[in-house]
Amino acid sequence: MAHVAEWKKEEVKELKGLIDSHEVIGIVNLLNIPARQLQKMRQSLKGKAIIRMSKKNLIDLAFKDCNDKKENIIGLSNHMDGQPAIVFTDMNPFKLFKILEDSKTSAPAKEGNIPDSDIVVPEGDTGFEPGPLLGELQQVGIPAKIDKGKIVVSKDHVVVEAGEVVSKQVASMLTRLDIQPMEVGIDLQAAYEEESVYTSDLLTIDEEKTLADVQSAFSQAFNLSVNAGIPTKETIVAIIQNANSKSVNLAMNASILTSETTEPLIALANAKMLSLASAIVDEEGALDEELIEKLSNVSVAATVVEETNQADDEDEDEEEEKEEEAEEEAAAGLGALFG
Repeated sequence: MAHVAEWKKEEVKELKGLIDSHEVIGIVNLLNIPARQLQKMRQSLKGKAIIRMSKKNLIDLAFKDCNDKKENIIGLSNHMDGQPAIVFTDMNPFKLFKILEDSKTSAPAKEGNIPDSDIVVPEGDTGFEPGPLLGELQQVGIPAKIDKGKIVVSKDHVVVEAGEVVSKQVASMLTRLDIQPMEVGIDLQAAYEEESVYTSDLLTIDEEKTLADVQSAFSQAFNLSVNAGIPTKETIVAIIQNANSKSVNLAMNASILTSETTEPLIALANAKMLSLASAIVDEEGALDEELIEKLSNVSVAATVVEETNQADDEDEDEEEEKEEEAEEEAAAGLGALFG
């Protein structure tokens, strides 16, 4: 039987202790992360999460030993890519993912890097004066020329497609152009919480879309509640207002006198009466003196309104004429001044 080194036993024991004492366990990939940036990320997670690097086989053993207490945690072993490490935390896995994503920074491309998206050299002035750089740009396929004493890229150009390897020549060129296309940070491959393993694609959330979806769902639920007459804390006011509006409309249409409908119903009846009276005013003896006087008052009021509107229109025309005359005088004065 092969002897197992004591440090390995101790390492697995410590990993198991950390797994048992935290609700959420994550697997991250620390490949190609500079030590300085990793240190900064660890500091940013201080008090929130612990990052522990170890060998893959030891991590796998710790997961197997803890699988009885934390059922299905062994599923994390399928996501140990690159240089794996374990994250121990009690925060929500979605929040952990967002913190790690937000902590990522731009970095220069290095020979051998494989970008996740196309690396593009944008159109525009490079800031360099004519020199050897022009030929170097053209050698890697970047459309460049001299324009107004500067080296200019004619149009956007993809120098490395997603999934391709960055060459030494391209990496050097991108650095000289101060283009930092790589993203350096901790990639959360998967996270375990309450017997479930969440992969990175499930943890990626579009916050704006999610918020819009929640707002839309609330609006639809609100409308359903109001239209179905289901009272809730949010909809009770709208339901009462809607019921009141419908009851007033019903009373108006049925000519039912209430404290809210009496005045508008009388006004409506009066308007209909005057309309009918105006239609038979020419019939001799059809109207009494009181009704004729009311029609006369209505006619006078309408005339006054019409004359007032006409007067307002005339005042506006006069003001426009005065403004035009003033502009003409000013133009004539300027003409005389400059000959």
